[in-house]
Amino acid sequence: MVERSSVDMWFDPICPWAWLTSRWLLEVEKVRPIDIQFHVMSLSVLNEGRDLPDSYRQMMETAWAPVRICVAAEQAYGPQVLRDLYTALGTRIHPGGQERGPELYRAALTDAGLDPDLVKAGDSTEYDEALRQSHDAGMKPVGLDVGTPVIHAPGPGGADKIAFFGPVITPAPKGEAAGKLWDGVLLVAGTPGFYEIKRTREAKPLFD
Repeated sequence: MVERSSVDMWFDPICPWAWLTSRWLLEVEKVRPIDIQFHVMSLSVLNEGRDLPDSYRQMMETAWAPVRICVAAEQAYGPQVLRDLYTALGTRIHPGGQERGPELYRAALTDAGLDPDLVKAGDSTEYDEALRQSHDAGMKPVGLDVGTPVIHAPGPGGADKIAFFGPVITPAPKGEAAGKLWDGVLLVAGTPGFYEIKRTREAKPLFD
């Protein structure tokens, strides 16, 4: 048997690009010996104190609730619940195009088999310390000049983990195409001294 490796992804439920990367990773899981573990980061935490356009600042103000709910669910049930809860939230927010708010969060909690009353955590600061700890665990190894998605994966030959932002993709590759992209991402991310490949984004997120 091929030994499976643990790969960690940090997400904020409101980010469409993180959503696409997460769907790609779940495809990779089917064709490569990896197991995806999901963790919470927060774009609201990341952007604290920054000079933001009004529209983006307003979005950050409403982005606290879903990450607080995710952390509350993680504390109540364990980290394994984040996979299904993220799927339930993201399906509604991104391909579903539903308005974020208590009704959506309650429905997502119910679909994930969790207590819908955890929706109350969205308006509470009770879980903010744990949220910041989760955020920092994901972001510090990769740096604070990126957002989400962030991935931590085993380095070449099973060496110490490597951390990187991305990949930013649309639509999410499927099947062996997903696996080949994973192979390439690991190759470049695991190269000492490699930092960046980038080109202008000309397509909007495509959800299929």
